[in-house]
Amino acid sequence: MFAATLAAPAFAARIEVAPAAAPLQAIVDTAAEGDVIVLRSGTHRGPVEIGKTLTLDGDPGARIEGDGSGSVVVVAAKGVIVRDLEIAGSGRDLEAMDAGVFVTKAGQGSLIENNDIIGNLYGIYLHGARDAIARGNRIVGLREGRSNEAGNGISVWNAPGAKVIDNDIRYGRDGIYVVTSRNNLFEDNRFRDLRFAVHYMYTNDSVIRGNRSLGNAVGFAIMYSDRLTITGNRSDGDRDHGLLLNYANGSQIAGNVVLGRLQPAERWRNAGRLAGTAHAPVGAVEPVPSQAAGMRLGPEKCVFMYNANRNRFRGNRFEGCQIGIHFTAGSEGNEIAGNAFIANRNQVKYVGTRNLDWSSGGRGNFWSDNPAFDLDGDGLADNPYRPNDLVDKVLWTAPSAKILLTSPATQVIRWAQSQFPAVLPGGVVDSFPLMTAPVATLEAPE
Repeated sequence: MFAATLAAPAFAARIEVAPAAAPLQAIVDTAAEGDVIVLRSGTHRGPVEIGKTLTLDGDPGARIEGDGSGSVVVVAAKGVIVRDLEIAGSGRDLEAMDAGVFVTKAGQGSLIENNDIIGNLYGIYLHGARDAIARGNRIVGLREGRSNEAGNGISVWNAPGAKVIDNDIRYGRDGIYVVTSRNNLFEDNRFRDLRFAVHYMYTNDSVIRGNRSLGNAVGFAIMYSDRLTITGNRSDGDRDHGLLLNYANGSQIAGNVVLGRLQPAERWRNAGRLAGTAHAPVGAVEPVPSQAAGMRLGPEKCVFMYNANRNRFRGNRFEGCQIGIHFTAGSEGNEIAGNAFIANRNQVKYVGTRNLDWSSGGRGNFWSDNPAFDLDGDGLADNPYRPNDLVDKVLWTAPSAKILLTSPATQVIRWAQSQFPAVLPGGVVDSFPLMTAPVATLEAPE
């Protein structure tokens, strides 16, 4: 049957291959363009390089096992499909970029789909493969050793139009690492036990949408990239930062949720406006499940912005972090309105002397620690909200001054600032703070 299918190269053939029936490379080399090679259940010996347009498919339980050197499957032709396989046994050479599946520049438009890619240095590497797609794969990287010495779940280098969709990635270095690319889509992926869930470098005009990061060091690290759309993502219990923007400019950040994990005592002290407390006002919000009893304090910062300019934040929820937003190094021209800052130990840390108004079109943000009134019932607090004062700035520059927080002198300074606004330092002010927390939304609220 195998010989008969190859005797008619004018038609696409279905070639079924039993384990150890023949060297896998020889079968691929003999197949014609457009053929479908189906690996039967069992272990098939790799590595294999696909240099023509065909489909490499697998029955349930089909596995390609590399020999521990190089990449297991190399795609070097356009439009190749690799699906429904378990792939393992790559080499461990970072410089050689050893991967479970390595797609070269010649592999444009290829599809890597529904595979279990287990224990390889890199999971999938899209190396210059324009319009390639990695979809529905389960990738488990190296668990032993230092994460910085492991590869990434999916790496994208100079692959315009590449898409990474609905993958489940765990262990290794970064979940998705992209560098020097453009017009990419990363959507509905899930990340655990990594350094960064998504790591962007020098990649412009792209979309990061609907991804979930759980318990990583950093959720979404966006560096040296412009004109991104970052919407509907979720960072839950990431240790250091939920969202990090470093030299990231002109981007839309909407409908994202960053959830820390505050101890119950911290929730009580910082969330006087959370529902369930004795004095919660109408419209207060419920604590989220991630803030259940026994959870530790974290992450350090919901959002960290370093020289990130002209970005637009709308409809985001930043909750349960030590710092809601840390804003520094000349970040200017950002619009921050319609967001919810809930139960953060410090809502804002702004290192600078400029006056910044975090409201737009007569609408600001919700602040869970704002003891405000709304006498006219328009949904806005009657007075502006200022998250930081002169005492806060002293504490940032001289942390040892915390010992004086309860002293009469400190109380006098804060009283004087409330009575004489002219002595207030530059910093963030919300002129139209919201009385209730808006629901996270991808669109700017009207």
